[in-house]
Order: sequence, then C-alpha cells, then structure tokens
Amino acid sequence: MDAGTELNMLVGNVLMKQGSTLIECDSAIQNIALNQIEAFDNIHINDNDSIHTYSNYMKYDGNTKIAQLKGKVRLTDGKGTLTTDALEYNVSNKVGTYTTGGKVVNEKSVLTSRIGIYYADIREVYFQKNVNLVDPEYKMSTDTLLYNVNTETATFVARTTINDGKSKILTRSGFYNLKQGNAQFDKRPIIIDSTQTVLADSIVYNKKTGQGSAYRDVIYKDTLQGVSMFAGTARFNNQTKSIIAYQRPLMAIKQNSDSLFIAADTLVSEYLKKDTLKKITSDTLRYYKAYFNVRIFSDSLQGKCDSLFYSAVDSTFSFYRDPVIWAQESQISGDTIYVVTRNKKAEKVFVNQNAFSVNRTTEGKYNQLKGNAINGQFANGEIDFLRAKGNGESLYYLQDEDSAYIGMSYAMADAITMKFLNKELKRVSWVSGVTGSTYPIKQIPEDKKELRNFKWLEGERPKSISDLKRR
Repeated sequence: MDAGTELNMLVGNVLMKQGSTLIECDSAIQNIALNQIEAFDNIHINDNDSIHTYSNYMKYDGNTKIAQLKGKVRLTDGKGTLTTDALEYNVSNKVGTYTTGGKVVNEKSVLTSRIGIYYADIREVYFQKNVNLVDPEYKMSTDTLLYNVNTETATFVARTTINDGKSKILTRSGFYNLKQGNAQFDKRPIIIDSTQTVLADSIVYNKKTGQGSAYRDVIYKDTLQGVSMFAGTARFNNQTKSIIAYQRPLMAIKQNSDSLFIAADTLVSEYLKKDTLKKITSDTLRYYKAYFNVRIFSDSLQGKCDSLFYSAVDSTFSFYRDPVIWAQESQISGDTIYVVTRNKKAEKVFVNQNAFSVNRTTEGKYNQLKGNAINGQFANGEIDFLRAKGNGESLYYLQDEDSAYIGMSYAMADAITMKFLNKELKRVSWVSGVTGSTYPIKQIPEDKKELRNFKWLEGERPKSISDLKRR
C-alpha cells in the first residue's frame, strides 16, 4: 500500500457494520482512505437478517458495496443455499455472481453450473454453461436456465432436456414448476417415453398427473402399436397413454404394406384396462374412436361414416350412421358395418339392416345385392364373397364365354351369395323361395337396372390421403 495510507488492523471476533449489513470475521485490515476491507477466516455477512453469506476470505469495497469472496463461499436466504469457490456479492442490490462453477440446493433439488447470478431479493438464479438440475424425480440439463428458489420454477431459454428415467422432455423455451409439476414448453417441444412421442409447437403439461395439451402441428406416435396421429390440437395423458385430437386430426395405423388412415372431426385413443371377464389380458391393447365426418383410406379399403370404433381385443372396425365402405370396384352400405381384421388387414365384413352391395364392372355396369343383412369374406384385400340374408335381392349382368354381356338377371330369395374372383363377379347362388326374371341385354327396362335405394357414391369415396386432409 502507498505510504501514508491509514490502515486499521482488526483481530479476534471482528464485527463491522454498514447500514443494515453486518460483517463478522476472525481478522481484517481496514483501509480508511479507500473505504475497503480485507477480511480473513469465518467471514459472515448478515444482510438485514434475510441473506447470510459465508467464506474464508473477503475483499469489500464500502463505496461500491461489492464483496469479493473466496474459499468455501456459501450464500443462503433460508430457502436455497448457493455454494461456490469464488463469488462477487453486491450488498446493495443483493446480487451474487460466480464464474468458476457453483451449486444451488433448494430442498431436494440441486442445481449446478459454470456461471451463475443469484438475485437474492427476488430469489432467482440465472444459470449459464453446463447447467444441471438433479431432483429425486428427474434430471434436467441445459445451457441457460432461470430458476426461482421461492416458487421452484425453472424457466428455459435454451435447448433443455428433462429426464425422469421413464420419459424425456426436449424443449427450447417455457417453464416448469418443480413443486406442482405444471409446465409449458414452446418452440416445438418433444415428450418421449418407451412407447409414445408427443411433438407440437407448444405443450402445456403436468408431470405429476401426466395430463397435457398440445397446440399447432401436433404429432403423436405410439411406436408399440404402430399408430401415428396428426392434429391442430390434442389433449393427452402420458400415464394412461390416451389422446383426444381435434382440428382436422388424421390417424395412421401402420400395416405391413398397406397402412390405414382415419380422419374425423375428433379422434380418441386409449389403452384398454385389463378385464378377465372381457378377455382383456393385456394393458397394451388400444381402442380408437372417431366422431363426425369420418373418412378412412388404405390402398385396399376406403370408407365413410358418422362415427367409428375399433378395439384391438377383437380387431374389429365398427362403422355407424350412414356408413359406406369401398373395396376395389365394390361398394357396401347399411345401417351398421363391422369389418373384422387380421394382422390389420380386412378379413370379414358384416352389415346390419338395409344392407346393400354394388359391384361396378369395367364396362360401367352395376351388379347389386341387398338384404336385411350381408356378411362377406376378404382374400388378400379383395372381396371373396358376399351373402345377403332376409328379403334378399340380386341384380347382375350375364356374360358369355367371351365375356360379352348377354343379359341381366333379377332374383329374390331368402339368401343370396355372390362369389368374386380377381375383383369381378363370377357366380351367384340362391337359397329358398327363389323368384325372378331375366332380360336380354338390349331389352332391359330402364326402371329395372337398379334395385330400390340404389346409390353409387363414388364421388364421396376417399381416393388418397390428400382427400382426407381436404375434407
């Protein structure tokens, strides 16, 4: 120090005060001219009994009210405790800064980083560089994080990963309340677990309940079941593995070579609960519901209805309210349609009440079959046969050996079966009470070319995934 500098040497239980701040230490050197203090060992800064700071060494400037602390530095406000090797603490605005690594412990949560700024008045810490938060329930890592010790809320401003051992959350913006489990993630966050993924522009989520809402360009995937869902908005639960999708939702069910796509105003999917009485022996089976303006598309099967239900227990699609399905050149309609699948491909069809089937030939003629009910079989994605029961009626066109059309046959019977081969009608058989008429091809009356309630709804048939999106 310069000659003439006035120094006070203080030794043993030193106590100094500036305003409402008390400083205790074992020994100190006071530079009266510069208004500075250099303190040694067992240093304790008591800031109005609200913030306490401890260290082995301190250099304090009374003009700027800034303390340079080194050696086992500890700052606590009663809620959280900051520890580091070196800390700059501004007594005036109660801000502590470290740049060589530090740790904040708040109840059971431990946060570490290379750089940190502790705002003691508002009990917030701004962490930078290699930020890690370890809690008994999860781990969090990022490059930049704002944490409120009082509310236990973490605010993200950089790419962040949250991992609880069962699920992982990736986000670049948002907040997470560690105490309540409430969170909001922005900038295309992703929530991933062993079987599911949720991706959206923004996600509001509760970690404790698993409930969440996703907004804008939502993508949901169940890798176990091979199901994907796309929507404008969705509500989901990661614990029950359920989802309700709105705003032009589209679901894709992966199949070996012919995936099935479903569009509707609302799509719902949940895992079925175990029930031995219903023969549900696994908790990994899903059911799906679709409401209003339902459309389905695959290469081998298309359909439309007002509502749809599918259960993995019996692998059956149930179509309700004005349902129509198409398979190649065949159209089937009725009050209710059930399509039984095997390995996610259509195997059987059952139509209840007002059952009607139309098969269009390559020449644009329409073979028709109707009855109280129709059941049928598929083979390799194509209709193998259809059988009408109860007030059965058939209308089909006759061909000669050269496949030229020679007439049309109309018949009624208790039961009528149509057999198909290579997408074309090959044989018709009747059982019990058969009556009918046959007309030469050039003498068919116009009013006999269609059965009552005949409708060819090709214009309503989805022909591509784009058709589903344009509905």
